[in-house]
Amino acid sequence: MAIVDFAELKARVPDGRLMALDVGSKTIGVATSDALRLLATPITTLKRGKLAADLAALAELAKKHEIKALAIGLPLNMDGSEGPRCQSVRQFAANLANHGPPALAALPVVWQDERLSTAAVTRGMIDDYDMSRAKRAERVDAAAAAWILESALARLRG
Repeated sequence: MAIVDFAELKARVPDGRLMALDVGSKTIGVATSDALRLLATPITTLKRGKLAADLAALAELAKKHEIKALAIGLPLNMDGSEGPRCQSVRQFAANLANHGPPALAALPVVWQDERLSTAAVTRGMIDDYDMSRAKRAERVDAAAAAWILESALARLRG
């Protein structure tokens, strides 16, 4: 795994699908783009378990969707500083690189600021769909991953 910036990602991987991860302590939200990188679609929310099982599930999704790169949400504090949650996400990415299946570990990774992603998605689910708390809980992490991916796609186009 190589951590790259958006300019380098655009140069190294000019086309193909991206996968975004919203890494939490209990779940991992997953979203993918289309091959043209115009749309972000929530795919699933994985319940976190053993690291090997989590990485195997992500590798399977990456293979199934022909993923070329990853965008991982970085949960910065509101002032832009990094706290314990950022350290946890960075450690997950390091584990992905060091212990993940080779096809997954080889994918380039960009960090995408995910401040307010869950709040924005939750607000939209309430305002736009009048979704119950139980339904929101099932879908919010994958939707947050899609929000992260939409932001990353916009940066790649910009």
